[in-house]
Amino acid sequence: MKQGSGRKAQIQRATNETSVAVSLDLDGVGNYQISTGIGFLDHMLEQLSRHSLIDLQVEAQGDLHIDYHHTNEDVALSIGSAVSEALGDRVGINRYGAALAPMDEALTRVTLDASNRPYLVWRVDLAPPKLGEMDTELFKEWFQAFAQTAGVTLHVENLYGENSHHIVESCFKGLARALRQAVEFDSRRKDIIPSTKGVLRRG
Repeated sequence: MKQGSGRKAQIQRATNETSVAVSLDLDGVGNYQISTGIGFLDHMLEQLSRHSLIDLQVEAQGDLHIDYHHTNEDVALSIGSAVSEALGDRVGINRYGAALAPMDEALTRVTLDASNRPYLVWRVDLAPPKLGEMDTELFKEWFQAFAQTAGVTLHVENLYGENSHHIVESCFKGLARALRQAVEFDSRRKDIIPSTKGVLRRG
């Protein structure tokens, strides 16, 4: 997908457990409309949109009476799929992105490669089992699912921090800033796929 062609995507995902609709524009200004039924996840996705400058709309309904796992994961899968679709053949993008994101006493480093080779390294320790009503183990699941469908190699490392809210928020803000850098166009190679292989696809 060349510059100027509009890097937008819409994804619909429906299972017996969830129904998710995602719309995004990689070249937006950070506008968002988020409703997942999980308050803390909504807050994190708002941060993702605002700090990446990706316009993002998410509407999700899921089996929250069971737990938050299915909705959390399917939202991440859908957003990742939308990012990948909007990137198209990934011609001209920077491909790599990195950010250090402080949040009060917490500092997190996020680095990514939009290589279409999904992988997650997660070095984040969250001591409390829950953050609000959300199981803290679900945050790794969110980043894993996003990396898988977005086609990114993603490293998330919390360097230090005490407050779990601050740590998780710094992870999402770090992802936003690194993603913004990776998907932006490189003016020196605007018509070139940033790989010696000549393609950025799985396999």
